[in-house]
Amino acid sequence: MSGKPWTDRERDQLRAAYPTVNCREIAAELGCTERAVYSQAKLMGLSKAEGHAARAGRIGAQHPRAIETRFKAGITPWNKGGHYTAGGRSVETQFKQGHRPHTWKPIGSERISKDGYLQRKVTDTGYTPRDWVAVHHLIWIEAGRAIPKGHALVFKDGDKRNITLENLELVARADLMRRNTRHNLPPELNQLIGLRAALVRKINNRTKDAE
Repeated sequence: MSGKPWTDRERDQLRAAYPTVNCREIAAELGCTERAVYSQAKLMGLSKAEGHAARAGRIGAQHPRAIETRFKAGITPWNKGGHYTAGGRSVETQFKQGHRPHTWKPIGSERISKDGYLQRKVTDTGYTPRDWVAVHHLIWIEAGRAIPKGHALVFKDGDKRNITLENLELVARADLMRRNTRHNLPPELNQLIGLRAALVRKINNRTKDAE
C-alpha cells in the first residue's frame, strides 16, 4: 500500500480494527508499514479504545514521533566528557549489589498480567518478558506443541481463566485480526460477512468435488 492512496475498503478495515487491534497486525493484514497505519489513523482521527492505551503507547522505531525525537548524528551530548558524582546521602540509599527489590518473586510464583493472563515465573534473569511466561503457553508447549511465528494462542470460549489444553486454539494472527475486526462491525454487516464466508467455502468444496 506504501506509495498509493488508501481505498474506501481499506479505510473501513482500519476504522474497525484500529481501536482494539495491534498496529503491527493491521499493517500485516493490509500489506503496508506500521508508519502508514499510524499516519492514516491520525488523518482519520482514530484512537485506541480504553484498555488498549498502554499497548498503543509503545510506538515503533519508524513511528513519526519516534523519528522526530531520535538523537541526530553530529550533535554533541550536553554531558560529554563529564563525570557525575552523587552527593548527600545518595550513597546510603544506592542499590546494593545482590540486593533484591521488594517486588521480587521466586521462580514458580504466579501473577495476573495487565492483559488478564495468568503468568508463571520460570527464570530469574531480571528481564521480565523472559522470566514471566503465560501459563496457557506453558501448557501448550508441555503438550509437545509449538507456537509458530505469526500465530497466537487463544481461548476457545474467550475465558482467560479456563486454562485447559482443550480450551486452547492456535490461530494465525491475520485470522485473529479478522475476528477482532468483525466484533467491531455493525451486526448486519457482521452477519453478511459470515454468510459470504460460508458461500465461499461451499463453492470451494464443490470445485474440489468436481476435480
